[in-house]
Amino acid sequence: MSEQEAVARDQEDDDDLDGKLNYKPPPQKSLQEIQELDKDDESLEKYKKSLLGDGPVLTDPSAPNVTVTRLTLVCEAAPGPITMDLTGDLSNLKKEEFTLKEGVEYKVKISFKVNKEIVSGLKYVQHTYRNRVRVAKAIFMVGSYGPRPEEYEFLTPMEEAPKGLIARGTYHNKSFFTDDDSHNHLTWEWTLSIRKEWCE
Repeated sequence: MSEQEAVARDQEDDDDLDGKLNYKPPPQKSLQEIQELDKDDESLEKYKKSLLGDGPVLTDPSAPNVTVTRLTLVCEAAPGPITMDLTGDLSNLKKEEFTLKEGVEYKVKISFKVNKEIVSGLKYVQHTYRNRVRVAKAIFMVGSYGPRPEEYEFLTPMEEAPKGLIARGTYHNKSFFTDDDSHNHLTWEWTLSIRKEWCE
């Protein structure tokens, strides 16, 4: 099975859910079209300014609309930052192991940029495997964002790392950053190790 087929199969469950909810995203409009709409409505103009900022973001026309830059495991108990750079060669992440001590509380933080047009219904999906069997699936609704020069950050709710002898070990994660229009902005794989102590 090719990697593209695997990604499509992993996302099928999400598509089924949208179909069951009978959800259809609105037709996409360009940033200019949105800025021209309802110019006489003062409250709507304020809302658009809060979402879009003061003006257009000048960017490389060949750049993607959404750039996912980092994933960070935010854990106060960790001896140092647990961050993965998502702007380089993603195949290197498979060779690296990120570690959490069993039972610690942590959040996942996604850092990303929106470069050109408003993106609606961003979501972060994570499939977790152990010994090639999927043991967990999490879907986090990130929201809708307009373009701006600064990065956005999204934090998941607090989670607790699994604990106990059986829970310790290596977990393989496949992560997706997608939106309502089924654009797959980034897919990456990474390994998480749950240990009894931070350094063993």
